[in-house]
Amino acid sequence: MMTGTELSKEERAGLALRIEAALRACSGVRGVYRSGSLVSHLLRAGASAWGNERGVEPIVSVAAGADGVAVEAAIGVDGRVRSVATLRHARDAVDAVLRAEGLRRGSLTLTVAYVQSATEPAPGERRRP
Repeated sequence: MMTGTELSKEERAGLALRIEAALRACSGVRGVYRSGSLVSHLLRAGASAWGNERGVEPIVSVAAGADGVAVEAAIGVDGRVRSVATLRHARDAVDAVLRAEGLRRGSLTLTVAYVQSATEPAPGERRRP
């Protein structure tokens, strides 16, 4: 991995996957979702439907700039845990991944996209009746 702020597409994708894994491992995080606006989601879905998808894009957005690496992610949180505490854990996890790569965080946008109740199964999880 490069120590500067210039990252290739492959390096950004690998970094995004490592950040996603770190977020999923955070206490209080129940899921990681694709970040971005409704319009960007619709454009992505339209491109995929027309066969213009250029491979699967990472869920976490990573961009390199002059100020460092910008990270954007949307997470689902456990409703039994304070969202502020979960966001702090998530921020620390992102910072740890960046530090391990020798990169500096320029900005971090973490959005709580979903608050999950204790009785609700995690996405993809089945509960017995």
